[in-house]
Amino acid sequence: MKRVLIANRGEIAIRVIRACKDHGIESVAIYSEEDRTSLHAQAADFAYSLSGVGAKDTYLNIKKIIALAITSESDAVHPGYGFLSENAEFAQAVIDAGLIWIGPPPSAISALGDKVSARRIAAAAGAPLVAGTKDPVSGHEEVVAFAKEYGLPVAIKAAFGGGGRGLKVAHTIDEIPELFASAVREAISGFGRGECFVERYLEKPRHVETQVLVDQFGSAVVISTRDCSLQRRHQKLVEEAPAPFLTQAQVDELYRSSKAIMKEAGYVGAGTCEFLIGQDGTISFLEVNTRLQVEHPVSEEVTGIDLVREQFRIAMGEPLGFEDPIIRGHSIEFRINGEDPGRSFLPSPGQITIWSTPSGPGVRVDAGFQGGDEIGGNFDSLLAKLIVTGATRTQAIERARRALAEFTIEGLPTALPFHRAIMEDSAFTQDFKIYTSYIENEFDNQIPAYSYTGRDKQTQAAAQSLVAEVNGKRFEITVHAPAPVVKRRRAKQSTAGAAAGTALTSPMQGTVVKVAVEEGAVVKEGDLIIVLEAMKMEQPLNAHKSGVVTNLTVVIGETVASARTLCDIIDL
Repeated sequence: MKRVLIANRGEIAIRVIRACKDHGIESVAIYSEEDRTSLHAQAADFAYSLSGVGAKDTYLNIKKIIALAITSESDAVHPGYGFLSENAEFAQAVIDAGLIWIGPPPSAISALGDKVSARRIAAAAGAPLVAGTKDPVSGHEEVVAFAKEYGLPVAIKAAFGGGGRGLKVAHTIDEIPELFASAVREAISGFGRGECFVERYLEKPRHVETQVLVDQFGSAVVISTRDCSLQRRHQKLVEEAPAPFLTQAQVDELYRSSKAIMKEAGYVGAGTCEFLIGQDGTISFLEVNTRLQVEHPVSEEVTGIDLVREQFRIAMGEPLGFEDPIIRGHSIEFRINGEDPGRSFLPSPGQITIWSTPSGPGVRVDAGFQGGDEIGGNFDSLLAKLIVTGATRTQAIERARRALAEFTIEGLPTALPFHRAIMEDSAFTQDFKIYTSYIENEFDNQIPAYSYTGRDKQTQAAAQSLVAEVNGKRFEITVHAPAPVVKRRRAKQSTAGAAAGTALTSPMQGTVVKVAVEEGAVVKEGDLIIVLEAMKMEQPLNAHKSGVVTNLTVVIGETVASARTLCDIIDL
């Protein structure tokens, strides 16, 4: 392995590029038109254009990526996470092209990527499981029938998804049809397939997982446990290793069942077994992520093991050569997303005008962006990860408070205010009463909506890099010229589905994916009107009052600006 194409973007692409440098191999970046001047395109040894904008035309386009791997004379492909990282067709295409696939066998991806099949494998391995459908459901009617048989709440889950996308939890029968439709849309948008299954949803569960490595000789090790219970919209915000407040019996079961599941599936490479743990201590298998996880750094920090380089070694056929590592210390990761926690974590694209990262003992920042970057709405909202490590959990929390105070990002909202607030919440820092929907149900969110200051960046002499492409290959040209004035935008603050008077306004920049009503429809307060998508997450907009829908002009596929009036609702 001498040259690796990284089929991804952002901070994970940077992470793999750095591992390549450490391992003495060359890196190849690929980029969309939006990412032409991105950090990952600049950091790699070589960079090639995907000649497109949206995910389907770029980072999800198998033919383009394989063609660029051949053009760039790469001999291996690393998929990162998200996009095609759990796509068996892509893995097979890489192998068929004569390239090294840095990931598990396509057969294992298929078996475990299909969440229904994964449940069968877990059952064969003797892992604990809650009730669920044996096959994907054909429509919301089957979900209703399951809920009536096994009780509410139920989880509707993308069979080929992950990362919280395509996952909806229904607490009432009436909301099942719309939640099922939304799960299917998110699954198709994020993973290209819309099949969903359903299972019983544990109330107030913890989300605990194991980081597993398996070599080509059948040797499996668990690097560490992780707790990822602090989530919003079923996507993780804070993760830590090792998972705290577990009994030794629970840890032993997590290690045993994880290794058994991977061996049953014929797995090779790095993967994560995810579980839910009920309030009574019951463990239930959730899924296997057949890739590197966003939160993998916390496992690295408490063991000293570089998981990406281990992926390289395993792909090259080397044996692991070690047993389950001893855990030393405690590490916490904070996902720095481009979202506004003061407005229900709404995705908020924009330009980064100030970017100042923390440092000091126990502090690591994995970032995919920098000051001046424009964050669009086509991709995930993750900007960076702050990883803080201490000798104990208490010390890690103390360091985290300091590091979060040092971290400054301006120009667009981020999750930083939430992270600072949660570090003062005793439910997380002391008695650990965190569960997967804690933020929605119990977190006292006093965070104000992000306020745009309207200050301008001052014009100053600066060296600018212009990007040129020759046959799709990226080159940089440096030009010394006055920097342009970049004005920071003002935006009206609103919440999803809320508006003054008759107008229903958009709380964010996004794309219309569903219009649930027609002009002239009579609606009640709380009825679904429109669904927007931004940064790969759906946001339903509900009627802020009862009345008649008028001035409804938006159509599916249209991009709307923040604070735009989408329709009016007038009194009957």
